[in-house]
Amino acid sequence: MVDAAASEAALPSPARRSSALRRFFRHRLAAIGMFVIAVLAIGAAGAPWLAPHDPDEIDISLRYAPPLTPGHILGSDDLGRDVLTRLLYAGQVSLSVGAAAMLVTVIVGFAVGASAAYHGGWINVVLMRLTDVMLCFPSVFLLLFVAAFVTPSLASIALMIGLTCWMEIARIVYAQILVLKSSDFIAAARMVGAPSWRIIVRQILPNTLAPIFVAATLNMANAILLESYISYLGYGIQPPAASWGNMLTNAQSDFQVDPMLAILPGLAITLAVTSFNLIGDGLRDALDPRMRERAAGAPP
Repeated sequence: MVDAAASEAALPSPARRSSALRRFFRHRLAAIGMFVIAVLAIGAAGAPWLAPHDPDEIDISLRYAPPLTPGHILGSDDLGRDVLTRLLYAGQVSLSVGAAAMLVTVIVGFAVGASAAYHGGWINVVLMRLTDVMLCFPSVFLLLFVAAFVTPSLASIALMIGLTCWMEIARIVYAQILVLKSSDFIAAARMVGAPSWRIIVRQILPNTLAPIFVAATLNMANAILLESYISYLGYGIQPPAASWGNMLTNAQSDFQVDPMLAILPGLAITLAVTSFNLIGDGLRDALDPRMRERAAGAPP
């Protein structure tokens, strides 16, 4: 009974969820970011139906065709492949890697932070010192070191990014749970004999969702950038498969001939990363308890 009551108390009410949604959509930049991500995601998911050509279709007679060429709205690359088609299919890869890496980051970060804060003792020391050691290394260099020994694929790249970028979320969860451990509903759950895993999942997790949502959104932007970095350096998705990062790599030698081949994938990366950062800002403002208090105290 105590466990169920605490779980219900931890979950936001419909009124609070509605209020958070209103605050989010009042954040105009966040709403614009959501719209841009929706357009990119629909374009990537609908690539098999929206793309005018096969992404690997080569037509040497149309090399470096300029934008607005009949049948090639955004032109073609050095092998005569349609740029719009490859951008759409590249979006599938880049956004999928970002989403999968973000999921791995959240799972590992929550597991490490929650275990360290809840159990304390030597588990706390080992896990948080591991987190400190990982934070000493820049994520890009750590990722490139691991990528040098792993066969690149969508799954392996997402896993590598997730396993090298979980530390910030672990820190956030750790700090949140240190505060929650002294709460009455946690003490009540312990008194009735609830196991540790149940307390973490049913009581602690719902109370840490707000900062996790914000951190996860920002981590997805970071994952897209990291995928672009390693693909640009040749350790990521390998041709002929397209990602926004390796499209930039292929375009660097042709910049003088056709700069649009570099500008378009660079623009796609910029839009995606900026939009996720704007969404993260909007979520932070919408879910911040201080924002709720100011809204409640505002005159009607």
